[in-house]
Amino acid sequence: MAAETFCDIVRDHAHNTGDIAAFTFGDEVLTFAQLDAGSNKIARALQAAGVTKGERVSFLGKNHPLYFEALFGAAKIGAVMTPVNWRLAAPEVAYILGNCEARIVFVSEGFSEMLDKVKGDCARVEHVIGIDAPDHAGTDYRTWRDGFSDDPVDVPLALEDDALQLYTSGTTGRPKGAVLTHGSLLQSLDPACHGDNIRDWQERSEGDVALLAMPCFHISGSGNGLTTMIAGTTSIVLPEYDPTQALDLIEKYKISKIFLVPAAIQILLNHPRVRQVDFSDLTHITYGASPIPLELMREAMEVIGCGFVQMYGMTETSGTIVALDPEDHVPEGSPKMRSVGKPLNGVEIKIIDADGNLIPTGEVGEIATRSSRNLSRYWNNPEATASTIDADGWLRTGDAGYLDEDGYLYIHDRVKDMIISGGENVYPAEVENALYAHPSVADVAVIGVPDQKWGEAVKACVVLKDGQQLSEADMIAHAREHIAGYKCPKSVDFIEALPRNPSGKILRRELRAPYWEGKDRAVN
Repeated sequence: MAAETFCDIVRDHAHNTGDIAAFTFGDEVLTFAQLDAGSNKIARALQAAGVTKGERVSFLGKNHPLYFEALFGAAKIGAVMTPVNWRLAAPEVAYILGNCEARIVFVSEGFSEMLDKVKGDCARVEHVIGIDAPDHAGTDYRTWRDGFSDDPVDVPLALEDDALQLYTSGTTGRPKGAVLTHGSLLQSLDPACHGDNIRDWQERSEGDVALLAMPCFHISGSGNGLTTMIAGTTSIVLPEYDPTQALDLIEKYKISKIFLVPAAIQILLNHPRVRQVDFSDLTHITYGASPIPLELMREAMEVIGCGFVQMYGMTETSGTIVALDPEDHVPEGSPKMRSVGKPLNGVEIKIIDADGNLIPTGEVGEIATRSSRNLSRYWNNPEATASTIDADGWLRTGDAGYLDEDGYLYIHDRVKDMIISGGENVYPAEVENALYAHPSVADVAVIGVPDQKWGEAVKACVVLKDGQQLSEADMIAHAREHIAGYKCPKSVDFIEALPRNPSGKILRRELRAPYWEGKDRAVN
């Protein structure tokens, strides 16, 4: 029988293969039976705290298996987990907690001080639950959880119910909560939903072990954790990506699958021990969030020797919608390697102009997609929802690209001004708003420029008020007070005036042009 929610899948694994490890975290092992029982307790604990179907709960901290237990506990009563990017600055954390209206926040070690700092701006937060957080003086997660029965709860759920809310950077400087449903997550993450066209790398085998190294506040982290749970296989959890630990765990646990962003692959390859590591159990590395240089891919194929799969997707599509298969990765390079591959089963892709009209094969336009994987809406933001998804279900990605005659998708540029640095999305408006707050700044524009390590780096072009003087360090330090470090400019150019069109719009392409000269696409 087809699963009605992803909660059903965990229950089935607990019943059939309950002693298999769902997660390993240091010396701790969380089996599927323990995950199911623990999430039942969390469901009852949340009900006792007054949490009802449709409410949001939040998690602030690095990767931890109990994040998934809390996610499932919330899901079992129809509540929605909302993880918060722990790299954000205090004002950004406060905004997300306030926007999602969470009354219960789970916090892990190292983030109690951050939460204490922002609680005054989050009037709805009633309970803070510490997960292995000795710095948290309030309620302990395990004690709180174990005060309740592990009997299953009885809350009617359906595929269209909200399940996970992930925040994405906003074009106007405020992040948006992308609401993903049980159905969209299952369609994206469960190969059984892909019909007969499942690709070899999507298959999960008994004994597969995945390394969960990407952050769970992204779809890359939460999505990969959910994928292994759906498959009934094991994830080895890293609190955050560390190449030394990653190499140790690859050998110790005979890791077979990993998702990494290209910058993380490069960091791994630069590790002094990488050429002594036994990668023989590693079958696939999937990667995404930004393109990968051919030289880097060639080195990775030589040193690691597994299959590589490039993935294209976004939070709003519950993860991957297009993939470039291992057989398309050839060391000598090929035209297809410049693509992100072909759509997965059940995913439609088309290229449109500004008015939504279809563009012929081979011509560049905005990439639009339609599938059951798309988000249901942006949380409390009908305007953003309407501008992103049309009445027929087509979602505008904000990426510019084209399809070739074989159906391969190529990313050419960005329609939106988004910058992707080390796999993190940065919108210029967020950075510009922070820089504008400095009293000496008259005007500012932020662009992405090529960067060998991070793919793209954030650069600020600043016009100072008459008679004012600031250094690059001054500007960067000011930005760090307001926004996350990865969003702050890596460099600052002080200029006389910003180029604008007759209506006053900043001509970012003119600012970007010198840095992208000689490149065949305007993304890196």
